[in-house]
This record gives sequence, C-alpha cells and structure tokens, in this order.
Amino acid sequence: MNDNTPSDESSRSRRDFLKASTTAAVGGAIASSIILPRNAHAGVDDTLKIGLVGCGGRGGGATKDALVSTGNVRLVAMADAFEDNLQNKRRQLMEDKELASIKDRIDVPLDRCYVGFDAYKQVLASDIDVVILATPPGFRPIHFAAAVEAGKNIFMEKPVAVDAPGIRKVLAAAKEARKKKLAVGVGLQRHHQNVYIETMKRLKDGAIGDISYMRAYWNGITPWIRARKPGQTEMEYQMRNWYFFNWLCGDHITEQHIHNLDVINWLKEGHPVKANGMGGRQVRTGRDTSEIFDHHFVEFEYEDGSRCYSQCRHIAGCFNSVSEHAHGTKGSVNIGAGRITGDNAWRYRGRGDISPYRQEHNDLYAAIRSGNPYVEAEYGAISTMTSIFGRMATYSGKALNWDDAINSNIDLAPENYAWDAMPQVLPGPDGYYPHANPGTSIVV
Repeated sequence: MNDNTPSDESSRSRRDFLKASTTAAVGGAIASSIILPRNAHAGVDDTLKIGLVGCGGRGGGATKDALVSTGNVRLVAMADAFEDNLQNKRRQLMEDKELASIKDRIDVPLDRCYVGFDAYKQVLASDIDVVILATPPGFRPIHFAAAVEAGKNIFMEKPVAVDAPGIRKVLAAAKEARKKKLAVGVGLQRHHQNVYIETMKRLKDGAIGDISYMRAYWNGITPWIRARKPGQTEMEYQMRNWYFFNWLCGDHITEQHIHNLDVINWLKEGHPVKANGMGGRQVRTGRDTSEIFDHHFVEFEYEDGSRCYSQCRHIAGCFNSVSEHAHGTKGSVNIGAGRITGDNAWRYRGRGDISPYRQEHNDLYAAIRSGNPYVEAEYGAISTMTSIFGRMATYSGKALNWDDAINSNIDLAPENYAWDAMPQVLPGPDGYYPHANPGTSIVV
C-alpha cells in the first residue's frame, strides 16, 4: 500500500489540506482548480447514472438521497459482498413509499447486481457517471483509488480510511482525481447544513473573538451486535459485525466522532498537531464486543496552541451529547445549534432547511452538471486522520504528534480478501479478542 504513497504528502503545509473546506457554501462547491468532468452530463439530457457499492443502511440512505435530488438521477448498478444485503436493499428501495412516484429511476436488473469482494470492479466497469462508496470504511481507500482510476465521479461516505496507510492512499488518489477533473463528495454533511455554514461564517468573522478552547462530543448508545452463526467463517463474522473491528470500522471515535472533529478542523482551518488521551472498555467486556473501546477522551492541540477537548462514549445511562462548542475572548458558541452568546449574541433562525444528507447530493450533482469545481477528498481524509490520531492517543496512552501518526506504517487490513482468509485480529482460545492496552500498545 505504501508503494502508492507520494513522498511529499507529509511535508505539505498543515493548513493546505483543509483550505477547501473554508469556502463551502449552500448550493455551491468547494473552490479549486477543477473544471467540468469529461463524463459530466449537460444540455437537454442531464441524467446521471449511479452505481452503489455497499448495500447497508448508509448505502441505502445515500442512494435514496441521490434519487430524490434535483435533476434526473438513475440507479443502474449495485454491489455488495453479501447477496442478502444487496437483494434486501434493492427490494427496500423498490418498495420505499417516498420513492413510489420516481420508481422508474431504480433500474437495476439482476444482471447488474454484483456480489463478492470484487463486485465493486464490475460496478466501476459499467456505464455509470457517479459511484456511491458506502461499504465499511476499511474498504474505502481501495474502492476510492479504483473509482478514480476508472474515471468516475464519486460520493464516498465517511470515514474514508481506518489507518494511516489508508489515509495516504486516499490523499494520493485525491491528487489523481484533481488531475482527471473528477468531482468527489464526502459524507461529512455538516459542510452542507445551513446552520453550520451560517454559524461558521460568523465565527470566522470574529463573533467570539480569539478562540481559547473547543469541546466536541459524540456520546450516545451502543450500536447493534449480530450473533455468530454456525458455519460462519471468521471473515464473515467480522464483516457482519464490522463496527467492532478496527480494520473495518476504526473504532467509534473514527466511525462517528469524525463528524464533530471535522467541524473543529473546519473552524481551525487545519488539523491538530499533538494529541494525548485516555480510554478503555468499561462495559464492552463480552466475547461479542471484539476489540474497540467504549469510551475515549482526547486533548487535541492545534498549531496556534488552542485545544479541543474531545469525548465519545458508548455507555448506557450516561451524559449524552452530539455537539461542538468553542469558547473565545468575546463569547461562546454551540455550533450545531447555531447559538452564540456573549458580546455578539446571535441565534440561527432558519426554517424548513433541506436535510444536509440531501443537500450534499444536490451540491455534488449540480457541480457535475454545471462544471463548478468540487473536491472534498482532502479535508475528508484529514478529518478522518484526526479521528485516527485520537484513537492512537487513547490506545497507547502516549502523547503523540501528527507527523509521526500520519506516517505510521501500521496497516490493519488482512493480507487477502476472501471468505476463508484470516483477518489480523483473531479470538483467543477463550473466545475473547485482544484489544489495546494503554501504556504498552504500539500505534505508530
């Protein structure tokens, strides 16, 4: 994987990676040098043909958002590692009441349904204009690089990788996407949400003065667990329970908390340069809870010395919050709530805003049709790396720096992708999976 990594990525300016995110606007695209993709549709027929790779809940949600977006969008191909996932999602889309009036936009006969680890290749080889990448995030670097090589416009869900080698692969592919003038969207939908956009404008205009510190939270409930079934290989069990294995998910600090950390990076126009933290497994102690932690606390330090105090937790009965806050010399802000207190008190009063999940698709497809530049891959990769950086800090218990983290060669992927292949992390004789131990675990 490192053979595809450009040697100059780690030396780029810390702020350059996220510069694009500061210019996001409602209905607009990210400012860059990109022009109209060669395979964009313009003129009388503006139909965009979509292929879906990854038929889970988020894949179905993203596809539905695409189908109801402004303009004519047609779903023409689908792929998943599991046959049952694909057929269930195909049926759900066909039976969705909200899509009943546009059911003709779902045009996926059985001969354009592809199953297996290599099914994404068949979707990319088909006559599509845009591919939606929504598998577990461990596959994202491979799929993104292949989509760029195939010359497709791309919408990929967050996070975009689970380890540093994957991040470097995404950044390398993003560079190629720019060369090929491809449009790339990433599912960090807060960049397309009016309350965030309007609040961020005021913060960048100095509404709360010089920022002293920030807080970010994703404290909520534990997700699903799927019981092991007789006859399952270890690969299938882990794929079915992808949320609990780092090579697939990256831990919940990466899978979920990335949203909040992305907002802080957006505010700071850069990424943290140092991190230290703590975490562990207070309630996640069973055989079926694999290797991930149930709580993380990270202190991130940015280049200007300001700090973000980050929490994410999966423990029932505790304080829950999904939010981002900043405190400055002239006031404070709850960014997602659009509420500023202090010298320049203000509250967002928008009504009837479109769902940001749908707005991000509207923005992407409008950019493809009109020729407006649109590339979100770099800030998606750097925000993902910020969450991985936090996981490294909590798993190791050490104070880490960004350059060491992003240049880590620890690759979590299995050697082979096959149902009889073995992932790197396996249960012991007692059925329990090994997990990180702060103070001794090596992360860089």
